[in-house]
Amino acid sequence: MPITAKGRATRDRIIEGAAAFLRENEFGEISLDDVRAVTATSKGQLFHYFPHGKDELLLAVMRHEADRVLAEQQPHLGDLSTWDAWQAWREVLVARYRAQGTHCPLNTLMGQIGSTPGAVDVVRALLVQWQGALATGIRSMQASGCADADVDPDRLAGAMIAAIQGGVVVMRSTGRTEHLESALDVMFTQLRQPQPA
Repeated sequence: MPITAKGRATRDRIIEGAAAFLRENEFGEISLDDVRAVTATSKGQLFHYFPHGKDELLLAVMRHEADRVLAEQQPHLGDLSTWDAWQAWREVLVARYRAQGTHCPLNTLMGQIGSTPGAVDVVRALLVQWQGALATGIRSMQASGCADADVDPDRLAGAMIAAIQGGVVVMRSTGRTEHLESALDVMFTQLRQPQPA
């Protein structure tokens, strides 16, 4: 039987509540009792929407968080065709991480690898999509002559994601975004078209 609009809203509320709980829990752990408490949901409702229990719920939470990581970078991530667009994307990214502090959706995802079946696939799909969007932006810049034509778009896009995540790990320890911002600036320097001698 197809889920109703009301049912969809209830299911979404459960997922969002569980996601928020996990983001705020430094140990990345949650029980079904925790979910019931933070979402004001009965045990029957939980198993109605997630009949396979906690693992099914956690996988839904992971997909929600993966979508959130990418959605919060839009519309800039979808059109990195000018330096103004890259700068706007950088500012949005840094502002988002500064605002969320230690409550990082991607950290929530990484924390479930090894304990939630299917977690690796969700994280892998997120990283492939994110890297693909950055690589597309790099190719667009190269095509317009605004970026170094010798740069490998896929490698640089992958390095950008690694640099971002490294900067975020440091930020989670220090509460400061300087390392994240420096990492992005170094990546941008790699991308820029070399100046003629």
